[in-house]
Amino acid sequence: MKRYIVLLVLIFGQYSQAQEGIPVYWDYLTENLYLLHPSMAGAANSNQIRITGRQQWFDIEDAPNLYTAAVNGRVGDKVGLGAILFSDENGNFSQRGVYTTFAYHLLLSRNYIDLNQLSFGLSVGLLQNTLDESSFDQTDFDPIITGGSQTDNYFNVDLGMSYYFLDFYAHATVKNILSRNRAIFTPELESTNQRRYLASAGYVFGKFNSPWSYEPSLMFQATDETKEVTLDINGKVYHKFDWGKLWGGLSYRRNLDGAQYLNSDGAVMNQKSQYLTPFIGVTYGNFLVAYTYTYQQNDIVISNGFHQITLGYDFGKRREQYECNCPAIN
Repeated sequence: MKRYIVLLVLIFGQYSQAQEGIPVYWDYLTENLYLLHPSMAGAANSNQIRITGRQQWFDIEDAPNLYTAAVNGRVGDKVGLGAILFSDENGNFSQRGVYTTFAYHLLLSRNYIDLNQLSFGLSVGLLQNTLDESSFDQTDFDPIITGGSQTDNYFNVDLGMSYYFLDFYAHATVKNILSRNRAIFTPELESTNQRRYLASAGYVFGKFNSPWSYEPSLMFQATDETKEVTLDINGKVYHKFDWGKLWGGLSYRRNLDGAQYLNSDGAVMNQKSQYLTPFIGVTYGNFLVAYTYTYQQNDIVISNGFHQITLGYDFGKRREQYECNCPAIN
């Protein structure tokens, strides 16, 4: 039995990673780039509102869930502003917070038809962590367990950069730049370094003004303290209609370092987590609806079925579209 407990802890930890701030899922594929990259605040031609709800493991009590609400837009020609509210719950642990973002956009093109934009963004987050120990079994006394609820407030900073040139784009973001000691955890067991690096790039293929376009992309993640590395390989397809746009695709995420566990025979095994995420969305006028489903593709899993709904509204369009296949901007 202990072997299976150890296995579950390792695999669960490999996915949840006790991330500080908003966990990194697949929002960047459902027209919600600002949730990952502060440099995307105000980068698009329209102001944006995005609301997401994510529920994992419906067959497990107190399974992780995440809710976010974000708004971003351009102020003047070069300044972007944004704000994010989020609530992330995982069993007895929860975190809530608010981020405010300042972004600056440099238009490098010679005219307002060709897209050539370099963007920088800085987000400051105020976060609250809560550890509820009221339901812990205290039959055997443990001085570490208080039996109550512990809360700690602190702030951190994200920094990002984005570049768009016609149909090509790239993003680079560092999350949780500052080292923070979260008082509700034991300092000897919880690292103060929650820094995470994100890098992504993609290209949108298709003739300008054609109803069809195709977008392959990659995203790379690395954590500073645990040295965990993951890679996303994505494919996305768009089709335009008179009333809006239909889009969808598939993402494959693989953990490149893996986790060791003992199988039923006592042998040491290594498993690299793999996740398949199909997604689909529709833009009707200024409104957006998207659905994401994540499935773990491994021999040993805890449970499958991670569902997310994204709702959006775009408003305050500033100018005509660029002459490019650049759906994140146009």
